[in-house]
Amino acid sequence: MTDSINSRASRPLRFDLIAFDWDGTLYDSTRLIARCIQAAVIDVGGAKPSEDDAAWVIGLGLAEALARAAPDVPKEKYVELGARYRYHYLQHQDDLVLFDGVLEMIDALRARGHKLAVATGKSRRGLNDALATVALRDRFDASRTADETAGKPHPRMLLELMEEFDVAPERTLMIGDTTHDLQLAINAGCASVGVSYGAHEPAAFDAFKPLHTAHSVADLQGWLAANA
Repeated sequence: MTDSINSRASRPLRFDLIAFDWDGTLYDSTRLIARCIQAAVIDVGGAKPSEDDAAWVIGLGLAEALARAAPDVPKEKYVELGARYRYHYLQHQDDLVLFDGVLEMIDALRARGHKLAVATGKSRRGLNDALATVALRDRFDASRTADETAGKPHPRMLLELMEEFDVAPERTLMIGDTTHDLQLAINAGCASVGVSYGAHEPAAFDAFKPLHTAHSVADLQGWLAANA
């Protein structure tokens, strides 16, 4: 076993930069976000979206996500809709946790010399709050959020990360749980890996040709150790 691990660690890197989506990929938050979207829409008088419809918009910037989840809510209520979503989310954000095995995976990738980044539809404030925890401090080399650059699937956040580290698209890998993440990778000219335990059904991933679809964090870590 030790020889196998050492062999993997000594392989040349295929990807210098690995960018992770946050919610549903590293953070076990999909169900909570969907329920907060549903509650916010009801609060402003809209028709409650199904849990599947609410989950589908996860990964988009907040304004676009809420607009798509609540097509019957008029634009003049979008500010209130966003405020109600934040209210519901903040009531429970301390209940959220990383998926089991995420820290070990991140540490193994760092030890191999990969640059690690977060590319997320969260706000900068929300991501900073999460990254400020002792467990996550200094584990990522950079991050981009939807409110400081373009939301997914626009390629800007990945393009900015690649420019920051002077990494070419063919040396960059995007990992996420939604088709928005996989389309982001395509738009930026990068490879992708999907994870099936988040917001979108993995059957929808095939059209985006990810290199792999992982069904657990352990599966993802194993694939990255052998192929990244």
